Order: sequence, then C-alpha cells, then structure tokens
Amino acid sequence: MKTTDTTWQATVNGEHRELDIDPSRRLVDVIRGDLNLTGTKVSCEIGRCGACMVMIEGEPVNSCLTMAYQCAGKEITTIEGLHGESKEQLHPIQEAFLEEGGFQCGYCTPGMIISTKALLDQTPHPNDDEIKEGLCGNLCRCTGYGGIMRAVQSAATKCQQQQQELSDTSHIVR
Repeated sequence: MKTTDTTWQATVNGEHRELDIDPSRRLVDVIRGDLNLTGTKVSCEIGRCGACMVMIEGEPVNSCLTMAYQCAGKEITTIEGLHGESKEQLHPIQEAFLEEGGFQCGYCTPGMIISTKALLDQTPHPNDDEIKEGLCGNLCRCTGYGGIMRAVQSAATKCQQQQQELSDTSHIVR
C-alpha cells in the first residue's frame, strides 16, 4: 500500500523549507535527498555512530533514527548551517577541528562538530569528562580521539573569545 505524500515544513539552517514528502521517510533521507545537504552522513543507520547528527531545536539528534514528520515545524541545523560571521567563513568549532587535526578521513567530522556545538551551547567551559560525555554518541574509526579532544578544548576557547569580542563591541553604534 502506497502512502500519500504530505506537506512538511521546517526551518533548516535558518531557511524556511516546505516539501511534499512521504511521512514514513527518515530525516536523514530528506536532508540528503530532498534538501541536497550532503554534509550529514549515513553510516550505521542504527544511531550508534553519530555521522548523521543534526540539531533539532538546539539538541543533538541522530537523523537516521528520526522520522521527518517528527521535525515538522521545528528548527533543524545541519553542518551546512554552521559558519563564521559570514557564510564564507568557518565557524570557530570548524577552525579548531582543522587546526588541531580533529579528523582523519573526515567522514565522522560533521557529526562530531554538530555534537560539539550542542555541547558548547550547554556547557561553554567543559572539562574532559564533559567533553567525553558530549561526544559519547559519536564514533571515529580512524583516530585515537586525541585530536578530537584537543579540537573541542580549542573550540571552547575560540567560542569564548568570540563571545567576549561580541560583548566588547556591542556598545559600539555603527
């Protein structure tokens, strides 16, 4: 029996999106197939690796385990939605992963970065145990996690510096 497509609306990376989709589709398939946002990866398809991690309403979620209809009307952030002050600039977390060698093949990196963003939004000054807990849903099969840990620590510092710079200049009228 064929299901009937329904209209799905959500805010994806700050942009209102409306699609006619089969309600039985997983969010990862809509993100990659319909929205052409291929930074979100598919790997284990059972929620163990974190390669498909996105943020829904600011919370990290495995998009391979999430049905698209569950996200209707919500704010979804993929790796493509993270950037610096302009869309052409890297986000401080991305810079930190690049500078600290927080990747090897790069396949898991988008999920790691999304999880790091969610962690730093909740815990701006995480200790090592908090970092490990924040990344516990992400697997890297290439590295020993040393570079990833350094990248998250560096990202925390960079994000704090960015916040400080923004607050230092917030009183300036342009």
